[in-house]
Amino acid sequence: MNRPDIISELKKQSTVLWDVIVIGGGATGLGIALDAATRGYKVLLLEQSDFAKGTSSRSTKLVHGGVRYLAQGDLLLVREALRERGLILRNAPHLTLNQEFIIPLYTLWDVVLYFFGLKFYDILAGNLSLGKSYFLSRKKTMTRLPLLVSEGLKGGMVYHDGQFDDARMALALAHSCINKGGTVINYIQVTGLLKNDSGQISGVKAMDKVSGDEFDLKSKLVVNATGVFADEITGMDIPGSKPSLRPSQGVHIVLDKSFMQSSSALMIPKTDDGRVLFAIPWYNEVVVGTTDTPIETVSLEPVALEAEIDFILDTAGKYLVRPPVRKDVLSIFAGLRPLAANPDKSTSTKEVSRRHRITLSPSGLLTIIGGKWTTYRIMAKEVIDKAIRAGFLPKRKCLTSGLKLTSVLVAGSTDRLRIYGEGIFEIEKMIDENPDLGIPISPEFAFTKAEIIWVCRNEMPVMLEDVLARRTRALFLNARASLEIASEVAALMASEMGCDVEWQKKQVESYVKIAGNYI
Repeated sequence: MNRPDIISELKKQSTVLWDVIVIGGGATGLGIALDAATRGYKVLLLEQSDFAKGTSSRSTKLVHGGVRYLAQGDLLLVREALRERGLILRNAPHLTLNQEFIIPLYTLWDVVLYFFGLKFYDILAGNLSLGKSYFLSRKKTMTRLPLLVSEGLKGGMVYHDGQFDDARMALALAHSCINKGGTVINYIQVTGLLKNDSGQISGVKAMDKVSGDEFDLKSKLVVNATGVFADEITGMDIPGSKPSLRPSQGVHIVLDKSFMQSSSALMIPKTDDGRVLFAIPWYNEVVVGTTDTPIETVSLEPVALEAEIDFILDTAGKYLVRPPVRKDVLSIFAGLRPLAANPDKSTSTKEVSRRHRITLSPSGLLTIIGGKWTTYRIMAKEVIDKAIRAGFLPKRKCLTSGLKLTSVLVAGSTDRLRIYGEGIFEIEKMIDENPDLGIPISPEFAFTKAEIIWVCRNEMPVMLEDVLARRTRALFLNARASLEIASEVAALMASEMGCDVEWQKKQVESYVKIAGNYI
């Protein structure tokens, strides 16, 4: 994926009629673009910022059926998500793993409730199960979670779900889309919709945020997959249209692995706000979350509220022998859920369905809102199927259920590099030729200069933040430590991308401001 080359091709094809233009480069948009490309349609995806900049890089890092949704009685959603969970782990083995979770049980009623509930979870997973759930004695629970509060503990329930790197999954989708003939570009903002004499949408107006170049791009179909910004695009189509979203903020904190000292994840089934709380091993640290706070204003860089941080710390502290405090937090990240619901202040966001909604406007704008990472593929399928039924596209079969996102089955000599898929071989070759490129860039992070160079050549980073937040996960894992390597990474990027010293300075200044929200 080389951005200058793609932009050059886009300029050459300025009069081309695309089959599909997808607005939005998060999980949903990338999934739709990949689905369309595999069916043989000519597809273009435009992202106003970086791929997965928003919600899609700020998840709980789970590919899951949703134990909480099971408790709410939404069996169809759970069954669908469990099937998709199995497909994701099968199709993206380089970015996913089978994670063991333990629910600590402190009453006999909880033992009965979660035993039978999780057995039903197993049944719904069918032949795509990741492993059977079972009860653990008090002693064995403490062996696996040695820093769990033991007072009153009756035992634990073990179950399995998937874990993944959300931002790198988004990049894998982008790579796959391009490999299948699609075109995806970041930092291209849609500024308006084109309409023909009949008032039907015929394309988009767009601007390259790097160069300032403007484009009029023609298309048979335009898909609005912009998540929490969906109402902005809808407003371009129908000025004054009513909001279709009920945004909610979810916050996570990252702690040192010493707070858990376990390869098992902890699932706290009951919190004061009625949600569940997870503490999950991730890249040698622990991600703890999440919250569910209704918000009025959406932003590309949402900021955690102190009350949300305190809630997570207080809840985790009730279950961990060593209660975490504010100074222990390595990073804080907030994400916005694009919940498909009309504003209704009488309903808390935790009760709003996580199901997605697909709508087609009279002028032909196809919009999808809601959903979650785990079901991105089936959501994409439904969008393209709806476009076919509406007559925008010729009928062709969906091919993504068995589509592998990497051809690398064995991760090569360095298992950690498996996240780069086929790129592992190029990175290892660079290190073989220049061993200095294989030295970790910092004691706090495992990634190397070779990885930064490969990313610059293959993954379209434009900003320093793109590399530190999403190509690597430095910002999310340890915000302060990421600041210490910002200048060095900016220099590596500048050398590879042909940028000057002034660019480096501005990038570091911008990154320092962004990182402040994560500390």
